[in-house]
Amino acid sequence: MSAPNPLQQEIERHFAAGAAAIGDPAALEAFTQLRIELNNGGVRSAEPDSEAPLGWRVNSWVKRGILLGFRIGQLAAFGNHDLSFVDKSTFPARSFTPEEGIRIVVGGSSAGGNLAAALALMVRDRGLPLPAGLVLLIFVGVLDAWVLAIEIVR
Repeated sequence: MSAPNPLQQEIERHFAAGAAAIGDPAALEAFTQLRIELNNGGVRSAEPDSEAPLGWRVNSWVKRGILLGFRIGQLAAFGNHDLSFVDKSTFPARSFTPEEGIRIVVGGSSAGGNLAAALALMVRDRGLPLPAGLVLLIFVGVLDAWVLAIEIVR
């Protein structure tokens, strides 16, 4: 395993600070740099690893960095009259082009699954671009098991 890089060290430090990171410009700068690196492929929350049992290695520090972004962000309005929403200021909406080949899969479990399904229907009904698919997780208490339902909406 390689030594932590400076960005990883900053993310770990600000995450460990807890609520003290809120309002800290250095925490916002570290998160902004992480977001840039995530968007350009410089870092990933998980990456292939032939030595890992399932073939993937989770970069926990990146996940903590994403959680840091939620912690330090303020609620802000995004979107337009067709689709408006409120989210954390640290996660601004991003436009995609067909050339990027990005596919969005909406998902959730329990109430989140219902929200994901409702979002897909709303997007369809408004004639907006559809997600590549849905991943809906439903707990079936009687069977004491998780059921995975995948529905392609195109």
